[in-house]
Amino acid sequence: FVESFNGRMRDELLNETMFRNLAHARAVIAAWAADYNTERPHSALDYQTPADYAQALTTAIARPAARDESSARRAIANPAPNGANNNRAPVAIG
Repeated sequence: FVESFNGRMRDELLNETMFRNLAHARAVIAAWAADYNTERPHSALDYQTPADYAQALTTAIARPAARDESSARRAIANPAPNGANNNRAPVAIG
């Protein structure tokens, strides 16, 4: 992804633009990067913009996983009903 960004920036901006000074370069590069990240869909992101992809990813991470999506192992036995006492007396050995 970074190689694609660097190549496009070089081809579309750096090789085509004569910067007047450092402030001009910073402003033009910031505008190009904002356009690249918010307006252009990317095939690697299923034709979403990077900003939209990041928003969808953040939303997916923030939502709690459904039981079916959990990576935790399933319980071997059902929990005891409320009020049930499963304490047992220790067994003497030997």
